[in-house]
Amino acid sequence: MSNIIREAIIDELKRQAEISNGALTVQTTDDLVTINGPVDLDDLVMVVIGSVAGGP
Repeated sequence: MSNIIREAIIDELKRQAEISNGALTVQTTDDLVTINGPVDLDDLVMVVIGSVAGGP
């Protein structure tokens, strides 16, 4: 379950970075994520809730 949540968080952060016009950058390694810029917390929370509930 934790791998699903981890992947959902990273995917959402990368999605937000793609649409941020450079305002947000996300770099990941196996166990670290570096985030620079604003993150839409509501969108991130919804993705985590969806991953826990088994949604897309």
